[in-house]
Amino acid sequence: MSSHQTTAADGFGYTLTRTLDASAGAVWRAWTTPGQYARWAGAVEGSVEMDVRPGGAWKATMFTPDGGRFPLTGSYLETAENRRLVIGMDFPGKPEPATMTMELHRQDDDRTRIVLRQTCDTAEERDMAEQGSTMLLDSLGAFLADAR
Repeated sequence: MSSHQTTAADGFGYTLTRTLDASAGAVWRAWTTPGQYARWAGAVEGSVEMDVRPGGAWKATMFTPDGGRFPLTGSYLETAENRRLVIGMDFPGKPEPATMTMELHRQDDDRTRIVLRQTCDTAEERDMAEQGSTMLLDSLGAFLADAR
């Protein structure tokens, strides 16, 4: 697995890029299948629900590093199986959901480049989101490596 990271010129967005040792289909299934997502993303078992289609809703309760639980909700804004997923994430007090874009680029049968992009309202939000997304990609890479 290789990794690349950039920060947007406006200072409030980020792009993370990794090459994973898995097919685009395996990466897609890990991100869009509730049981698989719960195992690698740190979600409470049985809390993940996904209706993976434009306008479909998702929810998950995540474990926090201190052992607490944090509920998340949102919707799918765009889906292109094995290629692109645009996810809206609801946050209390915010009128519009935060948007994360995941793109998958097949490198060959067993390698996929994943690109995550998100734009945030402040540098602090960006830093927190980027840290969380980096942890997600680390966990996803480990999950896919174990599945091989």
